[in-house]
Amino acid sequence: MTIQDEKVVALTYTLTVDGQVADQATEENPLEFIFGLGYLLPKFEEYIQGKSVGDSFAFVLSPAEGYGVYDDQAVVELPKHIFEIDGKIQEQLLVVGKTIPMMNQAGGVIPGKVVEVGPDSVKMDFNHELAGKELHFTGKVTAIRDATEKELTEGLHGERAAQGCGGNCSSCGGNCGGSCGD
Repeated sequence: MTIQDEKVVALTYTLTVDGQVADQATEENPLEFIFGLGYLLPKFEEYIQGKSVGDSFAFVLSPAEGYGVYDDQAVVELPKHIFEIDGKIQEQLLVVGKTIPMMNQAGGVIPGKVVEVGPDSVKMDFNHELAGKELHFTGKVTAIRDATEKELTEGLHGERAAQGCGGNCSSCGGNCGGSCGD
């Protein structure tokens, strides 16, 4: 069996960034995901597609293929008063290096890292922490199997179930909160 869409894949990997190990998945705690459903960076999936159990891999993703180039415009200065709750600024949140979930104009949550705290403003960086970095991956495929219908609908760990059934009402009986073709 080879890695292809709708297969559950388990693999080990080491991610090295700037000569330092940034992340890894081990034999005891492999990365498991359903291939082709957008869980991983598209170029990562492209490099492992077609591999079999026991195959090793090693590749480098450019910033554009990874988490994007660093965007200076994603570093913004915000008025300090937006960190008020009940009229009191939440100073415990405003610590240089701390990541705070913020809401963007579209209503989505985006993490921002506190870069600087001034008397009336807070400078935050909304770039991904790996933006602008080359990502060096090495690893090995440890398992491949067919995904079950339930996994395809709900996700490997139930993460898709919270998003509704996506219109596949045979799997939720219309009780998922989705539109179910209405």
